Amino acid sequence: MKQKLPLLDSITLIDIYIRFMLLFSRQGKLRLQKWYVPLSDKEKKKITRELVQTVLARKPKMCSFLEWRDLKIVYKRYASLYFCCAIEDQDNELITLEIIHRYVELLDKYFGSVCELDIIFNFEKAYFILDEFLLGGEAQETSKKNVLKAIEQADLLQEVRLLNDIDVGTKAVSY
Repeated sequence: MKQKLPLLDSITLIDIYIRFMLLFSRQGKLRLQKWYVPLSDKEKKKITRELVQTVLARKPKMCSFLEWRDLKIVYKRYASLYFCCAIEDQDNELITLEIIHRYVELLDKYFGSVCELDIIFNFEKAYFILDEFLLGGEAQETSKKNVLKAIEQADLLQEVRLLNDIDVGTKAVSY
């Protein structure tokens, strides 16, 4: 019996260039933003405001792809969060949806059923997970296991450093 592989695991070369990724709530609050193209803060705010309004105004049954300026916007709602990516016009929307889904799966594995509060209170970890998965707007590592292993190792290293700092602080106080 042939085992079915997830789309990202079966593609050896993913030639998708994500220009930026936005995570925002149903209320329009920006929770995470990652830009892979150089833009001024003013332009980023304008783009964010425009896209959040556009996506939130769409009905749930509408297509998750839309043409915007010279880009394609691919978005997906998970619980109360919208994950939104901008890709180039010739890029594949379905692979982009799979990239969004893989990021959500990574967040779920790390946080144990991720919710908006996890992103709010652990935003640095959400960015770190995204950076382990995407590099320069392209999928760096498609294996969930490898990404989670790298995150686990970074967490362990951070814990060791924290314990060393506490140990050094305790010795300094005891002298």
